[in-house]
Amino acid sequence: MADELSAEERHIRRDAVAELGQALRELVDAAVRTEVPSDRLGDATRAARELTALLSEELREVHEIATVDDPATGERWYSPVYGPGSPVAPPMVVEDLPEERRCVGRVTVGKQHEGPPGLVHGGVVATLLDHVLARSARAAGHGGLTASLAVTYRRPAHLGVPLVVTGELVSVEGRRATATARVVAEDTPEVTLAEGEATLVALRADRASEVFARTGRDVGAWTSRG
Repeated sequence: MADELSAEERHIRRDAVAELGQALRELVDAAVRTEVPSDRLGDATRAARELTALLSEELREVHEIATVDDPATGERWYSPVYGPGSPVAPPMVVEDLPEERRCVGRVTVGKQHEGPPGLVHGGVVATLLDHVLARSARAAGHGGLTASLAVTYRRPAHLGVPLVVTGELVSVEGRRATATARVVAEDTPEVTLAEGEATLVALRADRASEVFARTGRDVGAWTSRG
């Protein structure tokens, strides 16, 4: 397991991770949109494998938490939704509004997350909703995992269109919380593209220790809070 970093070391590494993440997102976008000749694809394949070899010189195990993460607060730098270092994240930028028990995410989804031609894949829409549903609860002090998720698709979400995804914590009963969320286009906020509702369950400390045992870390963002 990698050693934990000092605050200064983490800051430096986060900058480097974010820069690499942005470069890789640009690469992914080019890879799914390219129409270069087949021989050029071969050149790109060889270059990609060289890059893979470089990054693979030192890897953490799949259960290990990245040194740039903060599992106590739920800050994940390789999150597939918002992670600055993730090559597959859109990435969504989220603002937490704990006093209002909600959060607001802004994102423009590209070609790599396409479903039907020109449209955002429905699973990606559900993923965006799932994230803000859980995050609105966490921002208000209720950690937890998604126990159930219901998504209703009202209208197609188009690629390349700035979207706003809002989540709101509705109620809390013991370790269970209910949250709602909706997706709209930034320029037509009155039109709902999709909406979701989730039940979120905060893990007891002993159960969290069991679920996250292999990480070897205190993962407090998904547990009950006093």
